[in-house]
Amino acid sequence: MSAPAELRLPRYRRDPEGTHPPLDYAGYRSTALRHPQEPLIVLPHLLTEVTGPALGPGRIGEFDNDLTQGHEGEPQGQRIIVTGRLLDGDGRPVRDSLVEIWQANAGGRYRHTGDRWPSPIDPHFDGAGRTLTDSEGRYTFTTIKPGAYPWKNHDNAWRPAHIHFSVFGSAFTQRLVTQMYFPEDPLFSQDPIFNSIPDEKARQRMIARFDLDRTEAEWALAFQFDIVVRGREASVFEDEEDEH
Repeated sequence: MSAPAELRLPRYRRDPEGTHPPLDYAGYRSTALRHPQEPLIVLPHLLTEVTGPALGPGRIGEFDNDLTQGHEGEPQGQRIIVTGRLLDGDGRPVRDSLVEIWQANAGGRYRHTGDRWPSPIDPHFDGAGRTLTDSEGRYTFTTIKPGAYPWKNHDNAWRPAHIHFSVFGSAFTQRLVTQMYFPEDPLFSQDPIFNSIPDEKARQRMIARFDLDRTEAEWALAFQFDIVVRGREASVFEDEEDEH
């Protein structure tokens, strides 16, 4: 009688140590107030949490992935195209997944009641968009390159230009949040959010690559930014809260 086959249970692949920021980071002051200070409590997912809401194409409007459209005039600033792929830990495309972005305008100001520093609000730019990945896991946004802005974390503190990304699976419980930065930003060295990532290679995966092939002549510069949800090349994911 042969021995029974070994039972192997499925499990998540662990991301390499140092990929994600600690929940409490001394240089990023607000984490002291919002990181967990009591033991975590596991709450089981109920059926409504893992089966909804529906995030299909019926939720996407005509201009949702083009933040330069849908207004009476043109937004101010450098027009850019941001494209990339959403991939799993084995490099396979994550299809039909909702990708959302939000960002400051070209002057570094969010269209948000809490943002009141003296940079003008652009009436032709809302700073938020969304789209679905295609069969190859690809997404595309047309937007405006955001500006840097002050955020009072430390003396003369300015955030590097960045775009926030949110990606979903089939439910809100599968949401992941990250940030995309731009190459050669002079503010990297003093930004505690960027530098809270322990691993240097992981930090570099947060920086988009300039893409001349996709740049459109006399129209828009292009940047490529892939998002990997798990594994050795996993993107850096964060607490859903931020300074905006």
